[in-house]
Amino acid sequence: MDSEFDKEQNLEERLKFVRFYARWVKSVPNEVWSKQQVEFIDSLFDNSKNFSLTPEKYLKTIRR
Repeated sequence: MDSEFDKEQNLEERLKFVRFYARWVKSVPNEVWSKQQVEFIDSLFDNSKNFSLTPEKYLKTIRR
């Protein structure tokens, strides 16, 4: 496994995904993609209950 993180490659992969997803959103009815977004966001909220850090502690860790 390569321990060096390739920022350029990571950026390209992210942009490729964003373009892919934007094409998908434009190609399906609003009801389809909005339902998917609701399910995704709800799952994030549900999972946040399992996160052991408080929001304040998390913010302290990322500000270092």
